[in-house]
Amino acid sequence: MLGATLMVFVHLFVIQVSVVKGTSMEPSLHDGDRLVVDRVSYSLAEVGRGDVVILRYPRNPDVDFVKRVVALPGDRVAMVDGILVVNGGTADDYGCIPDHQAMAEVVVPPGQFFVLGDNRPVSCDSRDFGLVEQSLLKGRVRARFWPLANLAVF
Repeated sequence: MLGATLMVFVHLFVIQVSVVKGTSMEPSLHDGDRLVVDRVSYSLAEVGRGDVVILRYPRNPDVDFVKRVVALPGDRVAMVDGILVVNGGTADDYGCIPDHQAMAEVVVPPGQFFVLGDNRPVSCDSRDFGLVEQSLLKGRVRARFWPLANLAVF
């Protein structure tokens, strides 16, 4: 009984296993990938630019999304000819699939983040649903454990 209680506690508050659904994070993550999500780190440390996160979809918090944090509070973010620009410099160094969408500059307010999928042409992200409140971040993706051939630590 104690073991089962401990496992439920760990799953609810420490780590979570998530399954990628869809192609919005290709080439980094693929449909069906199994991920280990650290649910504690953002209670102890700051969210970092480039972190891959699990978040509650702002339009339906019962649905989880996996996205990459590309801009932090105070950052200026824009898309110019499909290129991500953060604080005046190019920031597309995540191996993304670019599109040619333009977006006017946005300043990220305190407590919010700008997230994008790595497969920009098909991703529903901050360009569609807006900035993400920190309270919607469930955790940071730490590893992909399945399929075994694509085992990776983030």
